[in-house]
Amino acid sequence: MAKLPDFEALAIFAKVVELRSFAGAASELAMSKATVSKAVTRLEERLGARLFNRTSRRLALTDAGHKLAERATRLLADGEAAENEALAQSVAPRGLVRLAVPMTFGIKAVAPLLPEFFQAYPEVSVDLHLSDATVDLIGEGFDMAVRIARLPDSSLIARQLFTMPRYTVAAPSYLKQHGRPTHPMHLAEHKCFSYAYLSTPNVWHYTNSAGEQASVRPGGQLRVNNGEAVMPALIAGLGIAELPEFIVGEAISSGAVEVILKDWKQAEGAVHLVTPPGGPRPARVEALGDFLAAKLPGTCKRRPRGKAKASSLRA
Repeated sequence: MAKLPDFEALAIFAKVVELRSFAGAASELAMSKATVSKAVTRLEERLGARLFNRTSRRLALTDAGHKLAERATRLLADGEAAENEALAQSVAPRGLVRLAVPMTFGIKAVAPLLPEFFQAYPEVSVDLHLSDATVDLIGEGFDMAVRIARLPDSSLIARQLFTMPRYTVAAPSYLKQHGRPTHPMHLAEHKCFSYAYLSTPNVWHYTNSAGEQASVRPGGQLRVNNGEAVMPALIAGLGIAELPEFIVGEAISSGAVEVILKDWKQAEGAVHLVTPPGGPRPARVEALGDFLAAKLPGTCKRRPRGKAKASSLRA
């Protein structure tokens, strides 16, 4: 297997050529003179040619040194330029942020905030990926994701913004026709709508104040991979659904649907900003993360169960 070029030695050689001094190069590079000398010697041994003619008073390039100097100087300049560009992007927010967000939450909560973000950071652009499926941040090259769930342990870095309650709901017309369940196990006798991306697919979990737990696998005519798609059938009185507040909150407030099983709580998730593990994140990613962390909690205001006057999530 071919060895990689000795980029460090080439860069040190270029600096010696620029300053015409081993001591000067060592001082500018914050290295010892011995380290600089060893790097040049290493390069000479690798190339099989002397690069400098050295005397106590003079340092002169050989023919081989002259031929290498131009390329090494260009290599050093390109490396410094690349590093400076990357440093500038890490210091001043600039460039593209790839952000993955659940579809309905992205449309209702995140997208309306972006105009304000773009005004504050005109050199940052956002690739907004809307899907309820859990994306592979690292494998698919995302900088950040919003996740609404109880997160499993992982190497990802999660920043919790606020809790997100879930409600079991039905339209008044459905409850009038089919009756109101008073225990989670009664749901097995009802038509229910299911959501494909629950942490435990097709299973609804409940706990009451006495610590009793119940899990039910409801059945019905409709299964969706986006919670908003349930709403027309839900409001039409065709079944029962278990949905997060940001989807069903307005319908609860308006009375279009009613919360049932009020003595039972579903596992409460939370809204998180999730980023890949690793070192410092670019300034553009930090800027968007801090902006969403500051703005989203105010956009998604909590509502009490049942009819309420509390403000809703607005697009």
